[in-house]
Amino acid sequence: MSSSSSGFSGDETAPFFGFLGAAAALVFSCMGAAYGTAKSGVGVASMGVMRPELVMKSIVPVVMAGVLGIYGLIIAVIISTGINPKAKSYYLFDGYAHLSSGLSCGLAGLSAGMAIGIVGDAGVRANAQQPKLFVGMILILIFAEALALYGLIVGIILSSRAGQSRAD
Repeated sequence: MSSSSSGFSGDETAPFFGFLGAAAALVFSCMGAAYGTAKSGVGVASMGVMRPELVMKSIVPVVMAGVLGIYGLIIAVIISTGINPKAKSYYLFDGYAHLSSGLSCGLAGLSAGMAIGIVGDAGVRANAQQPKLFVGMILILIFAEALALYGLIVGIILSSRAGQSRAD
């Protein structure tokens, strides 16, 4: 289990799962952010041809999609700072906790990014034709963003469980 010559304590394969969780959080969240930005950005560009005065007002979905990447970054930093097997024992339980933390945040960010992109694209185009739809579009975008926020919250809770497997 532990190698006393290297000063490592815990399970030697456990950090692999922890680092995989950090990578999953960042990669999946940024994939969602990129998709949401690209999809809604296409809608903004298309709408801007007909109604250029609404471009700045219609940039909201692009900004909301960009925030998703920050959620993944937060979890990735939390996880990576929690992996230090030479200072504190790091067991498979801890690695799995960090993996599940990263996956929950990352996949929630990916799905929220897809929702924001689709709603943002259709919403800004519809807003160009009927300005009364703006508030409804913003509400739908807020609910889509909340999905990623749920993933961030669960990710923080799961990450905090690491280190509670054994009494050292």
